[in-house]
Amino acid sequence: MCADGGATPCPDSRTSAEQAIGAFTLAGSPQATVAGGASAPTTDEEWELPDGFARVYHADSRRGLVRPVLLADGFNHGRSDLDALYLGLEESYPLIGSLKERGHDVVLLGYDDRGASILDNATAAILRAIATRSGDAPLTVGGFSMGGIVTRYAPAKMERERIDHQTALHFSYDSPHRGAVIPIGLQALAHFIPVANNFAKQMNSSAARQMLWRHYDSERGTVGVDPEREKFLEALGAVGGWPQRPRRIAVANGRGDGQGPRVPPGQTALASTGDRVCPGTVLLTQAEGHEAVVAELKRLFPKAGTTITTSGFPPLDGAPGGTLGSYRILASTLEKFGATVDPRHPDVCFVPTVSAVAIRDPDRPDDLYADVDSLPPEDGEVDEFLCSSETTGHTAITEELCTWLLDRLPRR
Repeated sequence: MCADGGATPCPDSRTSAEQAIGAFTLAGSPQATVAGGASAPTTDEEWELPDGFARVYHADSRRGLVRPVLLADGFNHGRSDLDALYLGLEESYPLIGSLKERGHDVVLLGYDDRGASILDNATAAILRAIATRSGDAPLTVGGFSMGGIVTRYAPAKMERERIDHQTALHFSYDSPHRGAVIPIGLQALAHFIPVANNFAKQMNSSAARQMLWRHYDSERGTVGVDPEREKFLEALGAVGGWPQRPRRIAVANGRGDGQGPRVPPGQTALASTGDRVCPGTVLLTQAEGHEAVVAELKRLFPKAGTTITTSGFPPLDGAPGGTLGSYRILASTLEKFGATVDPRHPDVCFVPTVSAVAIRDPDRPDDLYADVDSLPPEDGEVDEFLCSSETTGHTAITEELCTWLLDRLPRR
């Protein structure tokens, strides 16, 4: 309230509210939804690694590390939270418990900075597992979201350098091999907030610029393939694209029959309808066409407004794929700071199915909405894949996907 006792919030309070809405970030790895201070069980080993760290959970503590399965964390902001990752991998289906029951030792790989370059890779973790392991059982190496690409690049690079990675299987869990999608209007909003904020830092991180199919350039106000992505794809190509020795498998949280979430193109995804925080701001679902409007951004302090458009985009938000609650997270943050919000499409496609199973680029609607399950396996880059029978959240740990994955791990 202002000093006069009126019902209208003071400008200072509205200013701080608008400037605080960039406090959120988008998570790209399994995270526990339980509240409270829950923590993961005590580890059997902890490794300090260049640019990261790992926690090791033995199947049998008396035997030590025998059959390593390396699980790499995904995309987010800041340091990996391996407690949250462990709990997320056990919450809806006991993936870690199932691995241990089958005699596999679990190595959770985290990063000092989840926004750092994907090329800052998992080589050290692979070499540490080999050095620590008892016997000669081959490794399984993979990860969730970005983690599946980190662990794709590392053994491929090791092969080029003639380093024996001793890996029999590489897996990826809803990893954006052909690019991930964060709505351009949402990316632009991060930089429309007139102060430095976590979401803007996340959107401009090296990992985001390498991983996103299209990126909003905050300095130029343009949209396109980021130069960091071009360099990353060039580096990936220079090591052969994939490791050649391991069997390669992938799972997608999106459906494989060409059906995605029911998100129509060109419609309001979220609107700020009150008068306190970014009043009149509207974010729209991605539509095709030239200069399709994806956001009308408005703020009070300092007063400004801008229209964000795209050209030549397919209708991405309703595409088959693992979904992310991008607008749900934004709506929750806006409401926290006093906004009145109308969230109509809170969950949209984040990793298209065709990207997760590395079989098509998401550039054209016909490819983006392809009936992946009917495509010849040789069209893709992996040896075998499974798409979810229902649309599920990005990196959601489901019995369907996990049991399929577990059945394909090395037997020795």
